[in-house]
Amino acid sequence: MADIVPVDPRTRANTPFKALVACRPFMSLPAAHLRRPTLLIIGCGDIGMRVLRLLQPRWRVLALTSSATRCPVLRAAGAVPLLGNLDEPSTLGRLGGLADAVLHLAPPPGQGSTDPRTRALLAALARGGRVQRLVYASTSGVYGDCGGERFDESRAVQPATDRARRRVDAETQVRWFGRRSGALVNILRIPGIYATDRPGGHPRERLLRGTPVLLDEDDVYTNHIHADDLARVCVAALGRGAPQRVYHASDNTELKMGQYFDLAAAVCGLPAPPRISRSDAQQTLGAMQMSFMSESRRLDNKRLKNELRLRLQHPTVEQGLRAG
Repeated sequence: MADIVPVDPRTRANTPFKALVACRPFMSLPAAHLRRPTLLIIGCGDIGMRVLRLLQPRWRVLALTSSATRCPVLRAAGAVPLLGNLDEPSTLGRLGGLADAVLHLAPPPGQGSTDPRTRALLAALARGGRVQRLVYASTSGVYGDCGGERFDESRAVQPATDRARRRVDAETQVRWFGRRSGALVNILRIPGIYATDRPGGHPRERLLRGTPVLLDEDDVYTNHIHADDLARVCVAALGRGAPQRVYHASDNTELKMGQYFDLAAAVCGLPAPPRISRSDAQQTLGAMQMSFMSESRRLDNKRLKNELRLRLQHPTVEQGLRAG
């Protein structure tokens, strides 16, 4: 993505703007002539680190972490680490005036139906008044079960679990922050993330455990995005997202869950997972697994491709899995 980087005011004072642009492209201007925008990443885990690699050296990146031991890792990756804890609002006081944009990747707490972490973050950001753009990473689980229907971002949310209700609460807070502050807000509704190099993010691990999937007549449609493509979605939203807009951060695949794992087994050279009925699954699988097996939907991603102008590197899970 070719970002438009603001010209340093001192340079603008000495050189006519049109003449400066005519001399050479923005991206080839010496660093001294540019003021890099500052991005604050909240929750700089696997996806945040991929985003960080994409943005260097065009952005100055700050990364909030609650662990002092993670600071050297973030610093080595090119970020400026900031110690703070979303569960301790008193540690967030300085965040508001530090960044032009915020990428919020941190999950809500593991219990309850609201997200106090996002509330604490937004309160801190509001005190500074500097943030012009905020991208929040939500989940496609906010829609609940859609009976396998294919739909776009205009569909109303209908969360069926507390996990999804926490995300709806966070989305609501983020929208209100945008309205109050005037910041441009985008919400990314993200399905299952996979990648060979992502911890716990490859279906091979589940296949090796022999976890069963549902019979086709009981099965549900699932949606996916490669971790590298998700990082590119985040970057595209930071640069091109329309005001107060929701985007499905999903690839083009339309497969049921069992078909996905059958495909993964074929790619990995492993046996296909066993198939069981829904009634048997309710007796043998945990509540978390059953919650994923109880929601069927197909996400339309036209807005992602048309508005963010993103060309997926891994448009289907088959291509992504075979790429390694």
